[in-house]
Amino acid sequence: MELTKTAKLQIYPSDSDKTLLADSMRAYSDACNYISHYVYTTKDLSQVSVQKHTYDTVRTEYNLPSQMACNAVRTVIGSYKTNKSNGFDWTECKYNTPQMTLSWNRDYSLNQDKFSVGTLHGRIKADYAKSGMEQYFDKSIYRFGTAKVVYKHGKFFLHISVSFDSDEVKDADICNVVGHDRGIRFITSSYGSNGKTTFFSGNQIKQKRAHYKNLRKQLQQVRTPSSRRRLKAIGQRENRWMQDVNHCISKALVESNPKGTLHVLEDLGGIRSATERVRVNDRYVSVSWSYYDLEQKLIYKANEHGQKVIKVNPRYTSQTCPKCGHIDKANRDKQRHIFCCKNCGYTSNDDRIGAMNLYRMGIEYLVELQTSISGL
Repeated sequence: MELTKTAKLQIYPSDSDKTLLADSMRAYSDACNYISHYVYTTKDLSQVSVQKHTYDTVRTEYNLPSQMACNAVRTVIGSYKTNKSNGFDWTECKYNTPQMTLSWNRDYSLNQDKFSVGTLHGRIKADYAKSGMEQYFDKSIYRFGTAKVVYKHGKFFLHISVSFDSDEVKDADICNVVGHDRGIRFITSSYGSNGKTTFFSGNQIKQKRAHYKNLRKQLQQVRTPSSRRRLKAIGQRENRWMQDVNHCISKALVESNPKGTLHVLEDLGGIRSATERVRVNDRYVSVSWSYYDLEQKLIYKANEHGQKVIKVNPRYTSQTCPKCGHIDKANRDKQRHIFCCKNCGYTSNDDRIGAMNLYRMGIEYLVELQTSISGL
């Protein structure tokens, strides 16, 4: 089973090389905008066709080397296909931030001493932040792939996709089950075989989201050059902070459970379409809920540690009594966050109930597998 992660590191080009690198990134972004306009007007998403109609112009007018010209086509088509898969309308993709996508051993190379990259005016070599990168040079385990050079806050960064093989967890090796109920009040509520529930509070996230929302609103209302500079400086700070939180939580969930653990999540695909049922004042909190990012981080960390993640139908997980199985919408009091079964009277925190039901569904998943195997 092949897994891929992204290694991010800062690079330190000399002053003269910074100019060469910045010019190349700007030309690459301009070429992407040219290709994007062609794709938008023709609705052509065939890589062969798009490259046939844009390659010569990209090579002559934007001076991109042949491999970079091919990479620019792939970058643009990938953006449109991603938007399409996410259900967005057909809108023209813009590439306003200087960037550059590179192919391993063609546009760039990396060893334990230097980072080497091709530019519009020859190849340059630069130092880079080596901390944490030592492990990836074990070629018997890791393989470098496509990389991207990005420019943020006056600094250059390199994002490298690193692939490696991991043993796929077999259902027969599963020895532990944990159900994770994801939400906004609690990021995760986890219930395991030991009968204990672990909560990760979302209060700090709500406060941080509200802070950035109000800050952006104030700066946008000012409309001065300094406010626009401040908005630009803030950049993706909120998203980076949220990704770090999700990294910490997913790491804690994986490392607190043994090898052979089955993590059970609700399949929350399509939940964004439910925003019209959310109060306007709470809508920003709902649409900024990063459940998918946490899910993806948990999946790849679990695979690295010999664990498995499955997604199940979320229907009735918050309305079903885990003790007697009675299903009733009235079982849950959303305002007080209390679950009280109308049949047997079992009472608990409503988020804990969701995690308990997901745990039960994980057990049922294993029982069904064993039944099907024994019936063969």
